[in-house]
Amino acid sequence: MRIDIPEGQHPIEYVWGDMVPGIGMAAANFSLSVYAHTTLGLREFEAARLRVAQINGCVFCLDWRTEREGEKVEEEFSEAVTEWRTTDAFDERTRLAAEYAERYTLDHHGLDEEFWERMTAHYSQLEIVELTMSIGSWLAFGRLNHVLGLDSVCMLPGH
Repeated sequence: MRIDIPEGQHPIEYVWGDMVPGIGMAAANFSLSVYAHTTLGLREFEAARLRVAQINGCVFCLDWRTEREGEKVEEEFSEAVTEWRTTDAFDERTRLAAEYAERYTLDHHGLDEEFWERMTAHYSQLEIVELTMSIGSWLAFGRLNHVLGLDSVCMLPGH
């Protein structure tokens, strides 16, 4: 961990809450909102989220699986995300979610017209904005926790 945590304090609560309460609580609320208010399908959501986690290297994010109404993606899903270009496990929307997450994270300047034509053929404008905000959240906060060494002690409230 790259931040000194006082004895008896939970690292995430201390860094996100006590150290920068005005920023940390707003960031935490945004992060939680991505999960609470998504309209995206579970597979599309998880394909994008896991691709960002793979690129960020966030230990917690890599291990986490979003659950909705008692359902999670299958165990092999993470491997399929790694192989999003060639896997038979994905429909076009799921494949595009993984591709968008990767390109947004690694080469956002390279999102060309050909890509946007494919995205708008499969996603509504509302879904594109939601997916974009979700990817931004995962990129920022997963990377923040990994860079500060908090990802091995990270947890979402209630989990």
